[in-house]
Amino acid sequence: MKKTRFAFVGFRHSHILDLLEGVRGHEFTELVGCCEEDPATRAALKEEGRVSITHESFETLLKEVPCDVVAIGDYYAKRGELVKTALRAGKHVLSDKPLCTTLEQQAEIERLASEQGLLVGLQLDCRGYGAWRSLRELVRSGRIGEVCTMYVGGQHPLLAGTRPGWYFEPGMHGGTLNDIGIHALDFIPWMTGLDWAGVPVARSWNGKAKFAPHFHDCAQMMGRLTNGAGVLGDFSYLAPDQLGYRLPYYWKVVIHGTKGMAETHLNASQIQCIMDDASTPEILDVLPATPRAYLNDFLSELIGNRVDLTTADALRASRLALEVQARAVS
Repeated sequence: MKKTRFAFVGFRHSHILDLLEGVRGHEFTELVGCCEEDPATRAALKEEGRVSITHESFETLLKEVPCDVVAIGDYYAKRGELVKTALRAGKHVLSDKPLCTTLEQQAEIERLASEQGLLVGLQLDCRGYGAWRSLRELVRSGRIGEVCTMYVGGQHPLLAGTRPGWYFEPGMHGGTLNDIGIHALDFIPWMTGLDWAGVPVARSWNGKAKFAPHFHDCAQMMGRLTNGAGVLGDFSYLAPDQLGYRLPYYWKVVIHGTKGMAETHLNASQIQCIMDDASTPEILDVLPATPRAYLNDFLSELIGNRVDLTTADALRASRLALEVQARAVS
């Protein structure tokens, strides 16, 4: 099987390093080039020794390096233009999320991808975690009955001083619902088998990051699924810094159905299930994780196979996240 050639542009968020590692280690992919246009980031990458930068200009990389896929990890507000440039050059795109920061960019990306028959993938890695896969299996089995309500706690640590400085610069981030909330907007239909009927209420505001009053580090939403079920989500940057990613509440999900409830969190080894007639909770072990499932799905879709996470799924989640972000009030 011919290897798929990946060129990378932008390393200003560490998420892209997971994809880089995946491409380096995959038997059916080849790393053919890495571009970083920001001088300070280039210098930092060189010092760390994790990435070998081959180009300082994306335009030059596209001219000089034959590739099949462009992987994108620059700061959020820059990504939309990079994606469009790659698509216009006839390249598939696999990007860190968010894909872009405006609905105008989203519309153009959708048009270009459709007209040229190109794939657009996102690093929506939540689907690969064992707890999420297990919760999906439980819910879709009908064991807790019809889904009535969901709570999703996607709070992250703010990590000011450690998180990239561009997060807090005006015009570079694009919104916390688009940044974090996109995960839930993607995995909830996948987990429940129910589509979104709408997200009528969303709010974002500045809470903890007082040093950057324009940065809305707090974000919440209230949505509705096609069966009438209600979804409450909190995607704020308020998790305690030191333990933020290791808290038992990191990406906590609670689902109540007509026969019982289930709850777990992203890094959990177990799911707690409590049925209406139960006197004690039932503890269920989770399935194994499938690391970088998003990459495997992308590569499979490239050769025409049916996959779990498709281009249509990625574009749908991106559009919905932008729509929710656009209607958020402070």
